[in-house]
Amino acid sequence: MKWFNTISHHRWLEQETDRIFDFGKNAAVPTGFGWLGNNGQVRPDMGTHLWITARMLHVYSVAAGMGRPGAYSLVDHGIRALNGALADKQHGGWYACVNDEGVVDASKQGYQHFFVLLGAASAVTTGHPDARALLDQAIGVTEKYFWSEDEQMCLESWDEAFSETEAYRGGNANMHAVEAFLIVYDVTHERKWLDRALRIASVIIHDVARRGEYRVNEHFDTQWNPIRDYNKDNPAHRFRAYGGTPGHWIEWGRLMLHLHAALEARFETPPAWLLEDAKGLFHATIRDAWAPDGADGFVYSVDWEGQPIVRERVRWPIVEAMGTAYALHCLTGEAQYESWYQTWWEYCVKYLMDYENGSWWQELDTDNKVTTKVWDGKQDIYHLLHCLVIPRLPLAPGLAPAVAAGLLDINAK
Repeated sequence: MKWFNTISHHRWLEQETDRIFDFGKNAAVPTGFGWLGNNGQVRPDMGTHLWITARMLHVYSVAAGMGRPGAYSLVDHGIRALNGALADKQHGGWYACVNDEGVVDASKQGYQHFFVLLGAASAVTTGHPDARALLDQAIGVTEKYFWSEDEQMCLESWDEAFSETEAYRGGNANMHAVEAFLIVYDVTHERKWLDRALRIASVIIHDVARRGEYRVNEHFDTQWNPIRDYNKDNPAHRFRAYGGTPGHWIEWGRLMLHLHAALEARFETPPAWLLEDAKGLFHATIRDAWAPDGADGFVYSVDWEGQPIVRERVRWPIVEAMGTAYALHCLTGEAQYESWYQTWWEYCVKYLMDYENGSWWQELDTDNKVTTKVWDGKQDIYHLLHCLVIPRLPLAPGLAPAVAAGLLDINAK
């Protein structure tokens, strides 16, 4: 049974996308976009996080490109927030978290800044008059503080004044740098962003993860040596979990295939390892993380032998898995990827989609019942675009640029 590139499946995806867009607009607060709780209401106690605000700017830039009424006003709202309460006017860059009273966390996090880069690049595709200036600012901060010419990789974080950087290098931040760099390339057409994305993928995936059965190391020292016991005492950390986080393995696979497609669009021959390693990451994720304890769902983390550590089923890994299944099918045409895609959608409809309170549940326990061990709430809707909109697009250009270029559903029959 075929789902990919069928008009009927695309119609179903669009219906669910509109439900998600409608849910997410409730996150708008004076300082940006807030943390949505499980009931769909903003939790003021959580403050306004930079990563959520920047990701929602990206989301509603896509929605604006899809012609959704009200989306452009949310793009405007996001840009105003990034030029307002979240912006550090003295030192540059953006605060990690603020609230109505002021700054909660003044640190400058690479992970969060790369989402500013992504959000600003996506906003440029809407034609907003202030988007390009925001993108230029984000590029400037990235070039000055987060891209290391010496290492040819991205730094992790700085203090408020950009005077001291962390003696840690993170795979998660660098992965999202790759995501942002691809969209910046689509908007600026500057080749260096593809080169940087390829360099990051080559270090973290082709040089390190491939040698470890595609169990991706995410924690490194300043010389890019893996730190395998990092956060062993805090294994359920939201951003720096101990061991391997299989959701990131499979997410890496999709990003590498976008890079593969971007190079092909330039009439260049991509390195063969991009596709080879994307396949390896996909199958390693299934091998280690899909239903290892007998119940369906992806476990959150595993150790270096592939045994589960945190068994909770968090929402974003399966969402990313569906996007990567589509991407691999695009390049290989192999039926196995569409079969997995269908299996995972059946799981999501059965366990994760919340029609009573809106959006999708963020986390389930080992019995696929709602829990909050790792995540509490339905923070944003960014990851959901990767199973709802990406399967309706070619792999290049990236998400918002492709939608703005009118490429949505061009292959549907």
